[in-house]
Amino acid sequence: MFFFDPTYMIFMIPAFILMAITSWYVRAAYNKWSRVAAGSRFTGYEATRRLIASSGLHGLQIQGTPGEMTDHYDPRNKTLFLSQGVANNASVAALAIAAHELGHAQQDADEYFPLKFRGALVPMVNIGSYLGWILILIGLFLQMTQVAWLGVMIFSGGAFFALVTLPVEFDASARAKRMLAESGIIQSDAEMRGVSNVLNAAALTYVAGLVTAILQLLYYVSLVSGRSRD
Repeated sequence: MFFFDPTYMIFMIPAFILMAITSWYVRAAYNKWSRVAAGSRFTGYEATRRLIASSGLHGLQIQGTPGEMTDHYDPRNKTLFLSQGVANNASVAALAIAAHELGHAQQDADEYFPLKFRGALVPMVNIGSYLGWILILIGLFLQMTQVAWLGVMIFSGGAFFALVTLPVEFDASARAKRMLAESGIIQSDAEMRGVSNVLNAAALTYVAGLVTAILQLLYYVSLVSGRSRD
């Protein structure tokens, strides 16, 4: 069974290593700058409220969410979810994360096309992530190459989604840096370097996710191609 194909590990071990390194880097950056208080003394929640008022994002709600680094923006109900570690702390890391999520809200208000496009892809990717490999498995076991290739095409949606995510996240980080600097919530070059460190580390997780999705897709391509030649 190809679930235990050693070739899969050849493709995926580099991805596993990259994800582990990225996860360590994100944690290190977050821990470092969570211990550095911002000169403005704004907590993540206070900074978000001030930035919402100055940005004119009327109707945007803020709610708490459990966990650590679970902060996110939900465009469906125009709600910004902040974890306790971000909402209640006045650290550089907390401000960076809060502003990044507010950057997504700003994208939504501006009808930023990559964000809208990514949202439209979600249903397809959710279905494709399950249906794709099932069709590949059926196609290989029943020696129906066309079905297997159809599964590969459907499965490739995950890699495409990861690619589309990159400009969305990079733009949200750029907006965050601009908002924090222009509002005076971040007051020094050292603090801005901390904001950049936290946001750049977070961005690398999306790059690693794209690499992982591509390598997994290449594995399935090689697997189906090998069966096709046989």
